[in-house]
Amino acid sequence: MAENFTGNFTQQEPIPEEAIARAVEVMRSGRLHRYNTLPGEAGEVALLEEEFAEFTGARYCLAVASGGYAMGCALRALGVQPGDAVLTNAFTLAPVPGAIASAGARPVFVETTEGLTIDLDDLAAKAEQARVLMLSHMRGHICDMDRLMEIAQAHDLSVVEDCAHTMGASWAGVPSGRHGAIGCYSTQTYKHMNSGEGGLIVTDDAELAAKMVILSGSYMLYERHRAAPGPEAFQRVKYDMPNVSGRMDNLRAAILRPQLPTLRDRIARWNALYRAMETGLEGTEGLALIARPQAEGYVGSSFQLRLPGRDGAAITDLVARCAARGVELKWFGAPEPAGFTSRHDSWRYAGRQDLPKTDEVLATLLDLRLPLSFSEADVAQIARIIRQEVLA
Repeated sequence: MAENFTGNFTQQEPIPEEAIARAVEVMRSGRLHRYNTLPGEAGEVALLEEEFAEFTGARYCLAVASGGYAMGCALRALGVQPGDAVLTNAFTLAPVPGAIASAGARPVFVETTEGLTIDLDDLAAKAEQARVLMLSHMRGHICDMDRLMEIAQAHDLSVVEDCAHTMGASWAGVPSGRHGAIGCYSTQTYKHMNSGEGGLIVTDDAELAAKMVILSGSYMLYERHRAAPGPEAFQRVKYDMPNVSGRMDNLRAAILRPQLPTLRDRIARWNALYRAMETGLEGTEGLALIARPQAEGYVGSSFQLRLPGRDGAAITDLVARCAARGVELKWFGAPEPAGFTSRHDSWRYAGRQDLPKTDEVLATLLDLRLPLSFSEADVAQIARIIRQEVLA
């Protein structure tokens, strides 16, 4: 009798007890708003910003309501105007082009490699079309950041890094989010720290940091920020930046702060699950794994595989057979968006764009989550089921 997997692909680990206790303390105080603090009190949000700045090695950090808000805030701080073109990956999730559209700008998609990263040759060819690149490290895959930054500098491109899937990852030892002008992170439930929704922004640029603090809705309370530039930076921008309120609150920050010191341990556990999946699927005829470059320090919280040569009907059938055995695979080649999974031609507000390389990659691309509620034995079982169904 065929084995079935009975785990839940959307079940996260519980929030740590220390985080629950801090959250209860904040709720009992009634002071959830980040600026509703007692005299001399920093507040949970300001402390989280300080701690995350130290974690990433950034000079400045701002905590906001979501990763999508973080990206939109970054674009506005860089002066992106309605009608401007902004380059971004053709393979990404909807909040990335959505953040570009929220600023009134136009997403211009860059092709995707079989390694699931931005195609640097296509980026170089399109670089003159825009002055900002929103670089999505989609599903935790990091491109050659040294070459990307060479292209960006040669074409005077400002780089915003979408690190929703790469908090704690690195390229050649440099933390993800620290190559470009601004790094944006998500703390949505399925990301590497969990506050339900939330976002973090880092930068070393004092003027950009000041602009983003004002944009986030600081009113004139910016001096209460600790991981922010001094008052002189705000004097230059406070009359020119609109309030587009998107602050993080003390409740979410209280939930996040105890998760940050244990992030490295969780990364090690995710990567152990990832390696177990690789081991279980290696050598499967008709199945291609995604190579990980030596310089990439990744966080394996999800897993991708390709089925070259199979058409849509065959992949739909495989996904259904795996689902019947409890394994949830998402197909990025489906003609209609489903759940969190959509592709560039689903975002019709961006206009039709010709992306044959990306279409070829996505046509055979499958994806699954690796929540930390899974054990390595669970992952080995999932791999066996996938392998059996691919070979059936």
